Amino acid sequence: MAATESRYQEVYQSWKDDPQSFWGEAAKDVSWYKGWDRVFDPYSGQYGRWFAGAECNTAYNCLDRHVEAGRGDQAALIYDSAVTQTTKTYTYSELTDEVATLAAVLVDLGVKVGDRVLIYMPMIPEAVMAMLACARIGAVHSVVFGGFAANELATRIDDAKPVAIISASCGIEGARVIAYKPLLDKAIEAAKSKPASCLILQRPQAEASMIADRDYDWAEAMALNRSRGRKAEPVVVKATDPLYILYTSGTTGKPKGVVRDNGGHMVALKWTMKNFYNIEPGEVFWAASDVGWVVGHSYICYAPLLHGATTLVYEGKPVGTPDPGAFWRVISQHNVVSLFTAPTAFRAIKKEDPAGSYVGKYDLSCLRALFLAGERADPETLKWAEDKLKVPVIDHWWQTETGWCIAGNPVGLGILPVKHGSPTVAMPGFELHVLDETGKRLGPNVQGTIAIALPMPPGCLPTLWGNDERFRESYLTEFKGYYSTSDGGYLDEDGYVFVMGRTDDVINVAGHRLSTGQMEEVVARHPDVAECAVIGAADKLKGQLPVGFLVLNAGVSKEQKAIEDEVVALVRSEIGPVAAFKNVMVVQRLPKTRSGKILRGTMRKMADGEAWTTPATIDDPAILEEIKGAMAARGLGV
Repeated sequence: MAATESRYQEVYQSWKDDPQSFWGEAAKDVSWYKGWDRVFDPYSGQYGRWFAGAECNTAYNCLDRHVEAGRGDQAALIYDSAVTQTTKTYTYSELTDEVATLAAVLVDLGVKVGDRVLIYMPMIPEAVMAMLACARIGAVHSVVFGGFAANELATRIDDAKPVAIISASCGIEGARVIAYKPLLDKAIEAAKSKPASCLILQRPQAEASMIADRDYDWAEAMALNRSRGRKAEPVVVKATDPLYILYTSGTTGKPKGVVRDNGGHMVALKWTMKNFYNIEPGEVFWAASDVGWVVGHSYICYAPLLHGATTLVYEGKPVGTPDPGAFWRVISQHNVVSLFTAPTAFRAIKKEDPAGSYVGKYDLSCLRALFLAGERADPETLKWAEDKLKVPVIDHWWQTETGWCIAGNPVGLGILPVKHGSPTVAMPGFELHVLDETGKRLGPNVQGTIAIALPMPPGCLPTLWGNDERFRESYLTEFKGYYSTSDGGYLDEDGYVFVMGRTDDVINVAGHRLSTGQMEEVVARHPDVAECAVIGAADKLKGQLPVGFLVLNAGVSKEQKAIEDEVVALVRSEIGPVAAFKNVMVVQRLPKTRSGKILRGTMRKMADGEAWTTPATIDDPAILEEIKGAMAARGLGV
């Protein structure tokens, strides 16, 4: 099933026919100091390396290149802070100047090529500047979500061993001011590896105390270098040199540091901006994420600037800063053509404004498309967004490890027919197969583990930081010749991908393997349900039984028990009695990470009465106590 006006099949086939020519052609959109010896070297790295022998600089491609091309006066970055009521725009010339000056500050602090610099900052322009300044001098940045717990920050310091840390005095989460410096000081005290210096941006909302001979004031250091006219020029690095380390959000044991290289990363991201997102240079692209997550790395910092577009840094929430119209205000005010956010954000908006009354208060005629990723986009949320925004709503699927989308609906190549619940089809570079436990390929519409045939395309992780063996064990050993996504799902007869959730979200009810993701999809169809989660709880008789948690739309007056009964009947009707779906409860909130992922694993441990800890990535720890209380009332976890 393919739309005649879409070039997708032709482009995907051209990649399959000759992957090296495909990516070699794409690489012409990037500036190189030296060309590659081979587009792909199958004999190096863990599964091969892209653009071996080439030399480049990512920050040069994001900044100087556009200034040299005469586009220095174009907006590069728009900062919109709903929490401080400020906006500011930086042109490409201004952003280049800021980054070059900051890069010189890092050099003055002793940072050299290959050194690691940890960045612990809120959603402010200086966070993007810090990333680009590291890239400019060949340092490897590792961004940790601002406000992350001190002990978790310490584990990342010990793994990356940064020579310097860049931070701010505080972040602002809704109405709360969170002091970062005490958390940073505590983390450094706990860490075995001590950074030589910390560069601290003082924000007026909370001033940080400084430690002599270690802490340096951002504003003072920048002013000093400006007075001296000191700027750092881009440093030549290998395409295969690391650009950054990004730790996955898992909180048990030694953290997994996903490595991203310079060359392949640029080629892949630059290709996506036009071919997938359909963005032209000069247009405003907004990824409503955080720089601490992979979406923030790829589509706030790097991809828009590589493409010469305008990126938007938003400090605020989808609701509450000040209302459910926050996103619509930003889109209208800054002429955003495409919004990329998590389904969770839209579920939050839908919960507070189910009728979509705030949408009509703003002129959204500039918006061409909405892109969703980060967690499975349930069909009901997609349909709600389509109905209210009147633009294509594109679900796409990717992972921290891949750095860009594995499967999606490529707007730039021509939109394919939408199937709700599917992120559509595999992108060039990704050959997907659904495998059973033995590695055997499964046919259409049969669920298994979705795996990517090696080699991975440019932009994907070549390894984990300092741990090749763990990389192989985590991703390459389960199925020979494949990268295992650890996501379960199936491909239909048209090649459309259906991702049903992590493979550990498949539960076994009296010998029947059932997907909790599929159950969530059915539950979300109830008109009063804003969002939901289904987990598998241990049961002595049947092995596991599903337990459902419902968050209702604002303004729902119907009795909760009646809604719970209707949801049970809905699942029984759609999936059948085999699901044994009987235990369902209305809760006020669901526990989530700051990136919006529901903490199903923690909820499962609670339900089973197992030992659990509060994940460092959690948005509000108080929610876990609420869930614990709701479970106890139903006899779970006690």
